[in-house]
Amino acid sequence: MKGLDGRVALVTGASRGIGAATAHRLDVAGARVVLVARDAGTLESVAQDLVHDPVVLAGDLADPAEPSRIALGALDAAGRVDVLVNNAAIAARVPIGETDAHVIDRMYAVNVRAPILLAAALAPTMARNGGGAIVNLSSVSGLRGAPHRVAYAATKGAIDAVTRALAMELGPLGIRVNSVAPGVVDTAMWAKAKAVPGVVESVEALTPLGRWANPDDVADVVVFLASEAARFVTGATLTADGGMAHCIDLYA
Repeated sequence: MKGLDGRVALVTGASRGIGAATAHRLDVAGARVVLVARDAGTLESVAQDLVHDPVVLAGDLADPAEPSRIALGALDAAGRVDVLVNNAAIAARVPIGETDAHVIDRMYAVNVRAPILLAAALAPTMARNGGGAIVNLSSVSGLRGAPHRVAYAATKGAIDAVTRALAMELGPLGIRVNSVAPGVVDTAMWAKAKAVPGVVESVEALTPLGRWANPDDVADVVVFLASEAARFVTGATLTADGGMAHCIDLYA
């Protein structure tokens, strides 16, 4: 997919999985990518494969001061940011009896607070430059119930609500805001679970397309929403889950 020539895209959680795949796809589409995650070394490894002068910014988005610092660093290094991809997130399977304030607060800090603060820091510049696009990463867990994921599901339901509210507020400024809700994606996050007998088959049975997603399956949807191909799409949550969210009852 082309159409992002001359644009600058900031991607959080860009060191692996969906974030790294999105950085690659945005680069192929012509964008200069600002890669953000905690580990600078891993980010540098991703950046080595990009051709449009990538920028590496290391930081921990759990820190309330980091979104503003990251935004200023991106603007200083690249001069502008036209696309913001809020991909960084904390996910954990935690039974409700073991869910405490620390678990909830840390998930909300990274999964909800940081995306809002990044949008707040970058939206004025996007508006001055004629508009832009914000893509938030949601989850099937925000659309359908799942055991042991109460806090995570709450953050993903919240990010979809944030998406709709920001779309209303920023639309008049020419800024589109959408979210992508992946299903089960074959990344390091699922490596431990995949080793449990029956898990792979269970996920396939719950997915009408009959397979796990790979990071590029999600990244391509993110790039679509960031591009002019989605120029009249805002406030939407697009599922990239092989049909899991909408068809799961067929397999119950």
